[in-house]
Amino acid sequence: MIKYASSVMDHLTARSSWLQSLALLAIRLWIAKVFFMSGLLKIKSWQTTLALFADEYKVPVLSPEIAAYLATAAELTLPVLLVLGLMTPVAAAGLFLMTLVIELFIYPGTTDHYHWLLLLGVLITHGSGRFGADFWLVRNMMPRFSSHGRLILIRKQSE
Repeated sequence: MIKYASSVMDHLTARSSWLQSLALLAIRLWIAKVFFMSGLLKIKSWQTTLALFADEYKVPVLSPEIAAYLATAAELTLPVLLVLGLMTPVAAAGLFLMTLVIELFIYPGTTDHYHWLLLLGVLITHGSGRFGADFWLVRNMMPRFSSHGRLILIRKQSE
């Protein structure tokens, strides 16, 4: 019985990186859609966007116009990086900070965006997974270092 349970666990563990990568892909696509659609809405009606940033959002430190440009640029570029799985932790961190500003300064006292923060935290800590450009770039193009700090170039062997 123990042998059987052990073999089942080995089988599941061997597949877990693929399952985790699928979950990370789903998170990346969902979060990217939410933010990208918001960015598209902002550029569709730019005057309304500027009015919202001036009258309702009131981001601290930044002028409403600069805040509107920065938020729109972030919402249109960072989701593209998430979809590609390129620089995933950096893109997720940018969206995390933007969401944190929303929760702390724009709509304080609400918990509407906590699930976004949680999912973005997962992407910051786990990256893109196997189905992202990050994984393939690191695996195939980055030089490796030995335990002694000397550079070791890994070449893909032709099959």
